[in-house]
Amino acid sequence: MNTIYKTFFSFLLIIIVAGCSTKKDAFLNRNFHSINTKYNILYNGHEALRIGLEQLNENYEDNFWERLPVEPLKVDEFNTSGISADKDTSPKEFERAEEKAVKAVQKHSMLIARQERNKQIDDAYLLLGKARYYSKRFVPALEAFNYVIKNYPRASLINETIIWRAKTQIRLRNEENAIESLKDLLKDEYLKQKIFEDAQTALAMAYMSLDSTDLALHHLNKSVLITNKNIVIVKAMITKNKQNVIKPQLSTKNAEQTARNLYIIGQLYKAKNNIDSSNVAFDNIIKFNRAPRKYSVRAKIETAKNYILKGAPIFGKEILEKMVKNRSNMAFLDEIYYQLGIIEAKNNSEKAIEYFKESLLANEGNKLQKELSFEAAGNYYFEKAQFAPAGAYYDSILEITESQNSKRIRRLSRKRANLNDVILFENVAKTNDSILHIVGMTKEEQSAFFTSHIEKLKAEDENKKEPVKNSGSGFLNNLGSKKNGSNSGKWYFYNTQTIGFGEQEFNRIWGNRPLEENWRLSDKAQLNFKVNETVEAKKINTLDESKKYELSYYLDNIPTNESKIDSLRLERNNAYYKLGVIYKEQFSELDLASKKLESLLLFNPDKKLEAPAKYHLFKIYSTQKNSRAEVLKEDIISNFSSTPYAKIILNPNSILENENGNAPESEYAKVFYDYKDGKFEKVLKEANIAITKFEGQDIVPKFELLKAYSIGKKEGLESFKIALDYVVANYPNTEEGKKALEMIEIIKSKI
Repeated sequence: MNTIYKTFFSFLLIIIVAGCSTKKDAFLNRNFHSINTKYNILYNGHEALRIGLEQLNENYEDNFWERLPVEPLKVDEFNTSGISADKDTSPKEFERAEEKAVKAVQKHSMLIARQERNKQIDDAYLLLGKARYYSKRFVPALEAFNYVIKNYPRASLINETIIWRAKTQIRLRNEENAIESLKDLLKDEYLKQKIFEDAQTALAMAYMSLDSTDLALHHLNKSVLITNKNIVIVKAMITKNKQNVIKPQLSTKNAEQTARNLYIIGQLYKAKNNIDSSNVAFDNIIKFNRAPRKYSVRAKIETAKNYILKGAPIFGKEILEKMVKNRSNMAFLDEIYYQLGIIEAKNNSEKAIEYFKESLLANEGNKLQKELSFEAAGNYYFEKAQFAPAGAYYDSILEITESQNSKRIRRLSRKRANLNDVILFENVAKTNDSILHIVGMTKEEQSAFFTSHIEKLKAEDENKKEPVKNSGSGFLNNLGSKKNGSNSGKWYFYNTQTIGFGEQEFNRIWGNRPLEENWRLSDKAQLNFKVNETVEAKKINTLDESKKYELSYYLDNIPTNESKIDSLRLERNNAYYKLGVIYKEQFSELDLASKKLESLLLFNPDKKLEAPAKYHLFKIYSTQKNSRAEVLKEDIISNFSSTPYAKIILNPNSILENENGNAPESEYAKVFYDYKDGKFEKVLKEANIAITKFEGQDIVPKFELLKAYSIGKKEGLESFKIALDYVVANYPNTEEGKKALEMIEIIKSKI
């Protein structure tokens, strides 16, 4: 018996040893190496590729606010060898898949008489190319795909390999060759459905890379429907008998890609303003049961947005409100509430802010959506000319954004910088108006006013005596108190416990910062250049708590010195003028600008402010076709004939001369030569005088840019950048503004 076993195992060993040879083209050899390749090495390689793809998809996040890429693979710029600079960030599983593919070729390739006898080797090379492709090493990937196509033209995976080669060529910006090979492939009428869809998707990807959106749209439409040879029958039936149409069904071979392609189709039709076709695409996603939820939910949101574009916001709002009630949409509530807020903002409804706050509360880590919600809330207040709260919301964006160099954030940063002057001058105007109003009262009226004020303080202090559990700062505690006295609620500032944690975290990060404008900046000096030197920040005396109930304390602090009162008036008038110019020039808020300037004229300002104020009003009313423009024109010509403003009105094309008979260009030349001589203090002084003198003229941006250069020479690179930002923000469409923006980019690259 033992002899029989020994004989059997010896025979088996001989067969295995004989089959291990890769040099013999025998049935045993071929099958031995084919089975070992497929079920051992390649199996592990495909598993590694699958795991790597899962990790890649987990780390990839689509930006649904922009047009989606056909293939969800983020690729950075290439170096000259065609290898991505960020290849090390790819999942390590792709390296393992590549190792398995190489091992399969090295150990089991049976290249005999220039012909591969192991039918699994083409699969190994395909796996090798895919692993390199997903590692963003496109040149080596292309080599692997080309090897298969050249050496295994009859392989079962040849069509799939052609598609992968085309995708790689697209990544290497060789779209023409990719398109040619894919079109040749599609000439085959008997392609498998999945190959047909993948080829159409790859063609759309190529045309998208070439910005040929119409052709991309054509191939995307073909990719999402079952459109193989049976489509000919469908077309024939449509023409013969419309009652018995068999509609092509959505492809389910790759539900993820089908849903993605449909979403892109909807986006492209929307960009072409073909809203009905866009809605059809999004509706197909909603009805497609196998579509991933990230596409189906956002398709509903896009459908609602399309209704708004078509002038039917009621239908869009109904869709969104139903989505809010569906608990399965919890993960998307931040986007849904945001869209509801946009609808209400267009209706100028205060509910917009409530929805934007709900969006922020529902946000679970989507930073871009959080930024957009903050921005929408800021824009809402900005449109209402409530610039202080608008600035606070913009600050929140600048605090959390990770895209500091994007155009959107740079534009927002400049917009926020412009608000610094507005907030400052609004505070000066409001404070001085209040003081001057009290100064103008009789003694009895002053006593009655402050008596009423003291009574209010006493009532507020009585309310504060109620026990409060958390011992945070008064500012945050007041925010945490609801009108009904409840210490809990859904909103952050209605929950005292959450506020306590938030205050501790704030102090940990920022320290003890005073409640003031620009609290985030430890050094406010960097903002000084933005404020006209003639306006000084007011020194508001802090309230003496021990005397806040004493009437005499307030009465004694009312200014009585005429020079001090005149100084308050001068500051107030200058603030109104600056606000009028800022609203007109920077924000194009003509109604706000005219309101401020008209108010200024009621204060009987001195001639230095009256003439330019009337000129700016003349320009505003001329734009608005207001008859008051003619009245102001005659006033300026008659009463301010020697000023530059009268000369501009009489001859807009003339080169204005200053009091000494020198043209603005000549004055600029003098200041410029001072700059060349290194007299930067003098340049700053003369530039400020010239900016005031020639306000409203084309020469002003030149002085501003020269001033920025002088600041850079005196105070360094960071101050130079801030000064350039000011030029870009205030004169964006001038050559000087463009030059300043160019310099900012150079500075950023150096830093």
